[in-house]
Amino acid sequence: MGHKKPIDTTRSYLENAPLPNHGKTYTVVTHKEVIDNTLTLLRRSGFTVQREIYRANTNATIAQGIYHIYPSRSVDDEIINETELGMMFAWTNSYNKLVKFQCAIGAYVKICYNGMVAGDMMNFKRKHTGTANLDCSMNIADQVKNAEKYYKRIIQDRDAMKMITLTDREQAELVGRMFVQEELIDSQQTSIIKAELAKPSFHYGTESNTCWTFYNHVTHALKKAHPRYWLQDSQNFHDFIVAECLNNSQPALMKETILSDKVVVISEPVSEVVEVDEDITDTQLIENVFLDQ
Repeated sequence: MGHKKPIDTTRSYLENAPLPNHGKTYTVVTHKEVIDNTLTLLRRSGFTVQREIYRANTNATIAQGIYHIYPSRSVDDEIINETELGMMFAWTNSYNKLVKFQCAIGAYVKICYNGMVAGDMMNFKRKHTGTANLDCSMNIADQVKNAEKYYKRIIQDRDAMKMITLTDREQAELVGRMFVQEELIDSQQTSIIKAELAKPSFHYGTESNTCWTFYNHVTHALKKAHPRYWLQDSQNFHDFIVAECLNNSQPALMKETILSDKVVVISEPVSEVVEVDEDITDTQLIENVFLDQ
């Protein structure tokens, strides 16, 4: 949940932030290293970086990078013809031990820059040996390598949300549960969602009673989340909506989505588990990614 207003900042500010000193057992993964590795892997893998967004707390002990990217080498018609959602890569890093390094491929809504990240796309597993730097590089590399697959999954979820209707009461119940039971949003974000329900800041191409419009009201509010929480909050919210609406897990929200007399079935979540050899080198890692091994 977000508790403090995030600060929009610059790449230079993050790269020059004071480094921590937590003792010999702590390996510093610098914001500069994360930024350089991310941009290098994206560009070498055929992605055009269209926009860089950086946020942090006041002293940059927690930082966040968001990149709007385009897969220039893609031959997938679904991706090439997609106009509403852009592809996104995001990471979170810290110097104060409060947040583990995280990164994920997702999507953003072009009209408003709302982010979309599914939390169940990948389970990363690694032996507790080697360096933290390698661990972060592997996370970035795996996400980039599977970017188109993850992006298409989000497009499918978007399409399904557009065909689901939520009454005013159901939307209110979902907001209440997210605030009280799930703790996915805080009081400030709840107020923002309430205001968006009454008078939306953007038009998302669907009626006000669709799951897709409701989803965007929430992700619009999540932009107020602290960098420490934004990526995880976005993942948790996406998975909450998939479970409650798309997978028909709650009887009160059960819907049968029909298209051409056929039920639309949401694709199964990706549940890869990546095992990393503790002896792998950075050079081998990069070669594996680019050679698709």
